[in-house]
Amino acid sequence: MTGTGRAGNADRDDPPAGGADGVARVLDARLLPAALVCWTATISAVAAGWLVGVAVAVGLTSVAMASWALLWAGVAHRSERYRVIATTVFGAAVLGVGFALAGAWREHHVDVHPLRAVPDEVTVHVVVTPSDDPKPVRSSGTGAGRLWVVRAGLREFGYRDEIVRAGGSVVVLAAGPRWGELLPGQPIEFRARTAPPRHHDLTVVTLHPVGPPAAAGPLPWWQDLAAGVRADLAAVARPALAPDAAGLLPALVVGDTSGLSDRVHEDFVASGLQHLCVVSGANFSVLLTVVLAVTRILTCGPRLSFCVTATALVFFVVIARPDPSVLRAAAMGSVTLLALLTGRRKQALPALCAAVIGLLALWPSLAVQAGFALSVLATGALLLLAPSWADFLRGHGWWRLPAELVAVATAAFVVTTPITIALSGKVSMVAVVANILVAPVIAPVTVLGAAAAVVSTFWYPPAELLLHLTGPPLWWLCTVATEAADVPGALLTVPGGTSGGVFAAGVAAGGIVALRIARLRRYLAATALGVATVYLPLLLWAHWW
Repeated sequence: MTGTGRAGNADRDDPPAGGADGVARVLDARLLPAALVCWTATISAVAAGWLVGVAVAVGLTSVAMASWALLWAGVAHRSERYRVIATTVFGAAVLGVGFALAGAWREHHVDVHPLRAVPDEVTVHVVVTPSDDPKPVRSSGTGAGRLWVVRAGLREFGYRDEIVRAGGSVVVLAAGPRWGELLPGQPIEFRARTAPPRHHDLTVVTLHPVGPPAAAGPLPWWQDLAAGVRADLAAVARPALAPDAAGLLPALVVGDTSGLSDRVHEDFVASGLQHLCVVSGANFSVLLTVVLAVTRILTCGPRLSFCVTATALVFFVVIARPDPSVLRAAAMGSVTLLALLTGRRKQALPALCAAVIGLLALWPSLAVQAGFALSVLATGALLLLAPSWADFLRGHGWWRLPAELVAVATAAFVVTTPITIALSGKVSMVAVVANILVAPVIAPVTVLGAAAAVVSTFWYPPAELLLHLTGPPLWWLCTVATEAADVPGALLTVPGGTSGGVFAAGVAAGGIVALRIARLRRYLAATALGVATVYLPLLLWAHWW
C-alpha cells in the first residue's frame, strides 16, 4: 500500500526543488517584494508622469498604514506567518512610497526643464558630455550616411543670446563618421535642433545636430585609460584573429561593438545570441572568480582581497561602459564583496534585489530601459527557475551538466522572450539550442580576452599569443551563430508591441505554472511534439520551394 501511495502521489508532485540528494534549496526572498514594488512605483512615475507617481505614493501610503495598524493591533502576532507577511508588506510599501515620490520629483524636474520651453526645430548651441559610446543605427547604412545615437548629459545651452546652465539627460541623433568617434566623458559642443523625446525615460529632448561636434573640455584620465585599453585590444585582435572573430572578441570581453560587422550582428540576433555582444553578469562572475583566485594564491587577507577585487570591478565598469546590464552585474558583485568582507553567507537572490533597489535609487531611468529589465529577469530566472528545472531533469535520468545547460538556457529564454517580442516583434526559435552549444566556450574567451586586454596595454606580442588561443572558441561561436541563423524559420515574426509582449508574458507564465503539474506537462509535451511534427516538415518544404 505504501508503494502504491507514493507512486500515486508522484504523478501530482511538482518538479523537485532540491538537488539530487533531495535537500531543498532555501532562497531568502524577503527583499523580493520590496524590489518589485520599488520597480513598479518607479516605472509608474517615470513612464506615466509625475501625477501618477504621486497617486501611487498615496495608494502605497494607505497600504503601509493598514499593515502597520495590523501590527499595532496585534492581529498579525497571532501567527508568525501573518506577522512576517504584514512586516514585509509594510516595508515594501514604505520603500515604494519613497521611490514613487522620488520618480515623480525627477519626472516633474524634467517636465519643467528650461530646454523643454524652446520651440521644436529651433537651433540652439549646446554643451553636453556623452555618457556612453555612440551606438550605430544598423539599418541606416554605412559610412557618412550612418546614424548614431549618443546618450549624453546636458551641461549648458544657448538660446536667444542667453546661456542657460542646466543638467538633464539628452539623446543626440546624428549622422557622420565623426559622431561615431566620440568618447564618454569628453565634453563637446555643437548646434542642434530640438525635438520631443521618443520615450518617457527622463530624457529632456532629442537633439538633431546641424554641424560637427567640437571638443569643449579635456577627457578625464580614467576615460582616457579605458579608451586606450579598448583601442589596444581591438588593435591586437586584428592581426591575431580572423576578421569576424576580431570584431567579435572586443564585444564579448569589453562590450565594444564598433568592429562588429552587420552580418555577424544579424546572425547573432537570428540565433538568439545577441546577449553575448554586451557585458553581462557572466563576465563579472568570471572576472571576480579569477581575481579572488589570484588573491587566494597570493595568500592575501580578506580586506586586501576586497580592495583588489573592488578596484578590478570599478575599472571593468569604466572600461566596459555603464550599460544597464553592466550596472546590474556590478551592483550584485558589490553586494557579494560586502558579504565577503563582513563574513556573511552570500545569497544571490537578496543580492539581486538589493542591486535593483540601489540602482533604481541612483538612476530611476533604468526602470524603463529594456536592457535593465532583460538583465534582471534573466538573472532572476537563473536563480528561481533553472535550479528546480535542472533537478527535475536530473531526477529523470539526465546527467548534471546537460541538465544544467538546458535548464539555464530555457529559463533565460522563457522570461526574456516577452520583452524581445514587445521590442522587435521577432523571436528566435533556435535560441535555446544555440546557447547550449556555445555555453562551454564563453568562460575561456572571457578569461583569455581579459588577460589579453591587460597585457596589450604593455606589450603586444604576448597579447597576440593569448588571442591566438581564443581562435578556436571564437570560430565555434561564429559557426554556431551562422548555422543557427541559416536554419529555416530560425527567426519568427510575431505580433509585437505592448499587446504582443503582454500576450507572450501570459503564455510564458501559464507555461511555467502548467509545468508544475504532471498531467499538464504530458499534455504540453504531446502538443509540442504534434506541432513540431507538422510544422517542421512544412517549414523545410517551404524553404526548399
